[in-house]
Amino acid sequence: MQIAVGLLIFLATVAVMEGVAYVMHRWVMHGPGWFLHKSHHRPRTGFWELNDLYFVIFATPSIALLVLGTSGTWGEWATWMGAGIAAYGAIYLGFHDIIVHQRWPNRYVARSAYMKRIVQAHRLHHVVETKEGTVSFGFLVAPKPEALKAELKRRERAGVRAPRERAGAADELA
Repeated sequence: MQIAVGLLIFLATVAVMEGVAYVMHRWVMHGPGWFLHKSHHRPRTGFWELNDLYFVIFATPSIALLVLGTSGTWGEWATWMGAGIAAYGAIYLGFHDIIVHQRWPNRYVARSAYMKRIVQAHRLHHVVETKEGTVSFGFLVAPKPEALKAELKRRERAGVRAPRERAGAADELA
């Protein structure tokens, strides 16, 4: 297989994975898989959460394709596709866990209009802590924050988390 064809398969897989991620997030994680994902919509109590099992679940097809492709069991296309899924997983890890949720402390500040938009869209997704009523399920493509805010308002903010009190605010009221 020519490297150009392999790169095309790789890039197409990365692009298609955004659609796969949207579908899985919208109809599986906020559907029958909510028992794992709800831990991600609650304040974290440690480094790990049940939702992290999705990382293992979603890595499985990538690993299988890489093994089957490199072993010669399937064609080279499987290696390129497995690498594309892995690349999307790495992008997701960097964006979601490192930039947005800062599971590893860092000083990144979104400056480009694109990064500001996807970070804000993901944060608006997390203002809802229930299975229903959430907005913005993609990771690399996101609606405008104004549209998401309007949708939350239209839904009368159903499931929206109450604002957390500042540390010491309760003492100030006493």
